[in-house]
Amino acid sequence: MTKDMTSGNPLKMILLFSIPVLLGNLFQQFYNMVDTIIVGRYLGEEALAAVGSTGCLMFLVLGFANGIAQGFGVMVSHAFGAKDYRLLKHYVALSLILTVIVSVLLTVPTVAASRQFLLWMNTPENILGMADSYIKVIFAGILLTMAYNVVSGILRGIGDSKTPLYFLIFSSALNIILDIFLIVTVNLGTAGAAYATVIAQGIAAVLCFLYMFRKFDILKTSRSDYYLDAAGVKNMLSIGIPMALNYSITAIGTMILQSAINVFGSSVVAAFTAASKVNSIATQPMPTLGTAIATYCGQNLGAGKYDRIFKGMRQGFFLCVGTAVVAAAFSLLGGEFVVSWFVSNPSEEIFTYAMEYLTAASWFYLPLAMIFLYRNALQGLNQGLVPMLSGIVEMFCRFGAILLLSPGLGYLGVCLADPAAWVGAAIPLVINYLVWKKKETAALAVS
Repeated sequence: MTKDMTSGNPLKMILLFSIPVLLGNLFQQFYNMVDTIIVGRYLGEEALAAVGSTGCLMFLVLGFANGIAQGFGVMVSHAFGAKDYRLLKHYVALSLILTVIVSVLLTVPTVAASRQFLLWMNTPENILGMADSYIKVIFAGILLTMAYNVVSGILRGIGDSKTPLYFLIFSSALNIILDIFLIVTVNLGTAGAAYATVIAQGIAAVLCFLYMFRKFDILKTSRSDYYLDAAGVKNMLSIGIPMALNYSITAIGTMILQSAINVFGSSVVAAFTAASKVNSIATQPMPTLGTAIATYCGQNLGAGKYDRIFKGMRQGFFLCVGTAVVAAAFSLLGGEFVVSWFVSNPSEEIFTYAMEYLTAASWFYLPLAMIFLYRNALQGLNQGLVPMLSGIVEMFCRFGAILLLSPGLGYLGVCLADPAAWVGAAIPLVINYLVWKKKETAALAVS
């Protein structure tokens, strides 16, 4: 079930790898959607706004954890591409050690300070308690969430994008059952939705680990593989930390956006929450392409096959165009229908605010797709600095758009903050890749 991406047609390899990843990402969204739908329909509009208001805070912390996990997967892909299986097993063992350390360091402070984070974000008083109940449980389960993403990253690093999907499908079904039981039957409120998500992801992580060690001989570790060495830790963290910081920097910008939305009241927060879910569904092919291209570039870099990297990136750009067109059509034509999933008897006001955001975002899906393509490619190519800096550019563009546009345009000005951030972040990423390509092309010509 491994997939060596260092040979064969690049486009075919990327697409075949992407399909299970796309389905997995959709099921990942399904987790959050089920929470949101059940919360909105059984607990009401304020509870929906409460869960929605925590989204960017979750992205800040879990994005950091999962960015590190993805970085571990990139190092696994390098070792797999180079056919260095002894190093591969050490990277697997090191991934597990670092996962425990990082998750503990993240869990303690975030659980303790969750309410204060929500206050800093101007969370409306009427939803503050429900939001805190939800996010505390999510943060307490960081180890389980990160563990699943680590094992998924390891498997994808050796080209297996199917196994994580199978276990995620199982846990998604479990999540639905637990959501209904804990929210409707046990009456745990918004915390019930969080417990359902954490438990389901934890079970998926355990099952995935057991399967991985039994199925793949090249991933079976022994006691001798479990040690902390300076070179190994440096290699793992040199990729993982920039990816993690990139997620967190992006999340800070999203928190700024959420804070600006919160000022308009819980009805607008609920509409924006529903619109954000539509946006997430519509754009799922984009992070899927990013995941595939990171593995593709990582394996081919390990194998020293630069021509295949160049060809794969050219074909990846045309995939960006296609995903942007499909995403825009989905948001504009199906936006209102999907929004109605999340709110029982939605008012015309909810539809208006939701579609205002989706219309503004749809025109700028191409630069968003390019961010995922070039950022993940550069991280797979050990070029982590500029992707991290692009996150800083993205944050300042989002903040600047809110400051400049919201006084005159109100809610529409806030909606335009995301498109401004996407354009600003895409530019340095494309430039960095072209500079790297020119440098490597010149080196190949000399050799």
